[in-house]
Amino acid sequence: MSVTPQAGGTAGERTGLRVAFDGGVYPAEEIARGAAYELFSADEVAGFEWAPRPGSALPWRRFVHVTEVTAVHGATEPADEPETPLMMPAHRERGWAYLHQLSQQPAAAGDPTLTAARASAVIRRGTRMVKMLSARQLAGYVRGWLPHGFCYREHDVAHLRTPATTTVLRTDGEVGRDSSDVAYALRWRASDPGDYDVPVGGAHRGLTALASRDRLGAPVLGTGFVPSNGQLIPEFITRDFADLPMPANATLIAYPAEGEEVVLYTYQAEQRGWLRMVGPQWRHLLAAVPNISPDQEYVPNSDAPRSTQLVGMYGDNEYEAVADLPGGFRVLAKTRAARYPVDAVARRLRFAQWRGVPCLVLREEAGWLRMRLRYPNPDAVVTTGAQCHERGVYEAWAPSAEVTDDQVMDTRYAM
Repeated sequence: MSVTPQAGGTAGERTGLRVAFDGGVYPAEEIARGAAYELFSADEVAGFEWAPRPGSALPWRRFVHVTEVTAVHGATEPADEPETPLMMPAHRERGWAYLHQLSQQPAAAGDPTLTAARASAVIRRGTRMVKMLSARQLAGYVRGWLPHGFCYREHDVAHLRTPATTTVLRTDGEVGRDSSDVAYALRWRASDPGDYDVPVGGAHRGLTALASRDRLGAPVLGTGFVPSNGQLIPEFITRDFADLPMPANATLIAYPAEGEEVVLYTYQAEQRGWLRMVGPQWRHLLAAVPNISPDQEYVPNSDAPRSTQLVGMYGDNEYEAVADLPGGFRVLAKTRAARYPVDAVARRLRFAQWRGVPCLVLREEAGWLRMRLRYPNPDAVVTTGAQCHERGVYEAWAPSAEVTDDQVMDTRYAM
C-alpha cells in the first residue's frame, strides 16, 4: 500500500485501525496488505521517531512487522492470499532471539531449528518480490535490466521503509559512500517458484568462501538469512543467478526518509518500457539517479536481444509470452484482441561452459559472449577473471571460440 501525507490526519485516525504492540495500542496504517504496520502516537514512546504529518495530532511513528504485534483491531479481509509467515519450531527456552543468533553463524547452516524455520518461507506463483536498488541500479532497470540476483519476499521486508533501514538489503556495495536521502526498489510478482533458489549449501557453498576483495555488498552467510544485527530476513536468489523475464505491472519505487512509498514507474510489457507514474511533487526523488530525466518515460530498444524470455504455446504455435499475474500467462501482443491465454509456458535461457565453469550467456557481440557465473566460488572467479557487479553476480567477456556446451534450454512452468 502506498502511503502519502494528506490533510485530515493519518489513515489510522480516520479508519479506526488499532494495533497492539509492546504493551500499548496505537492507531495504525496497514502496509503491504498487513505484512507490516505504521504505528502513531500523540506522545513520545521508546523506539518511535518524530515524524509529524499535516493535520495529524499524532506526530510520533514507528514501523513494525506483523510478527512483532500482538493484536490487530479493525483490519479488513485481505484481497490476496496471504503469504506464509516465517515460522520456527516451538521451544520453551529458545525463541526468535535464539533463531536470529543461529542465522548469523555460517557454522549453524545445518542446524535443524534453523533449517525448519528457513523452509517455512516459501515463494508461490504471484508472491510479491522486492530487490533494493541504488540510484545507479535504478537507472539500469529503467533502461532495460531484468530481475536477477539476491531478492526478498515483500512480506518479510515490508517494515523496512526508510533509506536507513533498507541498507541491510542493498546488494551494490555503495552503502556508506551513498549518502542519498532516498532508497529505491524493484517490486514484481513471482512467475514460478522454480525461478528462485535459497543460497544454502551444495553448489552455493562457494559464495560463503569469496574474499571481501572479490565481492560487493554483505557477505553471504550460507544460512539463507540476511547478515544483520537485528533483522531476521530470509533471502533468495534467482536460480542460476539468471535474469527473469519482467512481469507485467512490475514497479520501481522510491522510499524517502519520511517513510512514504512512492511509485515512480510501472512496467508496460507490450512496449517493454516504463510508464512514469510519479507527479511533479515527487520528481525530485530522481535527482540522484544518473542520466535519467524525471520528465520522460523509458522504452528500451525492443529489437535488442534479451538474456531470457517467456515462450508460450497457443494452439500449435509458439509465441513470446508475458506473466500477467495474478491472472496468469498470455501472448505478448500490443492489441487486446491478440492477448490470448497460453496453453503452456516456459522460461528460455542460454547456458554454456567456459574454461570448465558453468555460465549463463547474456549476450553476444562481435565474436565475444557476455557470461555470468551460475555458481560463483573463488576458483571460478580466478579461472574466468569475472568481476563482481553486485552481491553474488559475477560476469566476464569470453571469446566465442573458447565456449563449449553452448545450448538454449527451456524450463517449463506448471500451469
